[in-house]
Amino acid sequence: MLHLLAVVLPLALAAAVSPVMLTEQAVILAAPGGRRLAWRYAAGTAVVLSALVGVVVTAGQSLSLPQAPRLNASLDLAVGAALLLLALVLWRLQRERPPRAKPPRERMSPSRAFGFGAFSMATNVTSLALVVPAAKEIASSDLATASCVVAAVLLVGVVCLPAWGPVAATALAPAVAERVLTRLHDLIDQHGRTLVVLLVAAAGTFLVVRGVVRLVTG
Repeated sequence: MLHLLAVVLPLALAAAVSPVMLTEQAVILAAPGGRRLAWRYAAGTAVVLSALVGVVVTAGQSLSLPQAPRLNASLDLAVGAALLLLALVLWRLQRERPPRAKPPRERMSPSRAFGFGAFSMATNVTSLALVVPAAKEIASSDLATASCVVAAVLLVGVVCLPAWGPVAATALAPAVAERVLTRLHDLIDQHGRTLVVLLVAAAGTFLVVRGVVRLVTG
């Protein structure tokens, strides 16, 4: 289990770096009735991500992926190369600095906030690109079903941190949360794009190196 989490959690933390989702949640929290809407937004992100992880893990196990707490070498290389290509595309887009998508300014209903969260996660390409190899890692493990479920829940919870973290912090300590979120927003506004590129590139490099090592030693 620890060996599996040693791979899954770093990928999950990298996927949790989502400047757009964090900005969207901050805007929702600042709106009238923001806390209630923010929880609905977080629920929307969790539902979409849970569905994706569930499909990948179930399909992976039914297809009898290699029994090990790792992906096989060829899959490591393929996914790692795809992540490196994504990092290159993101870097090029960062240089062009396209305008950021912003959440709607009109008042949202709880159902619309849920749908907005689901849409935000479904279109969060960088996060989903890192979630897929993490979920495949769970699918290819030889752990019991209960342990796989725990790993999948941890994966979803960590990746959805930008959605549920701000609203939970605001509920527990509003004054402190406001200061921290303001500083975090400023940091992400300045360096968020670069950080996402570096994390995606790091994950891709890790998988490529691991794939090469497994080919050489296997």
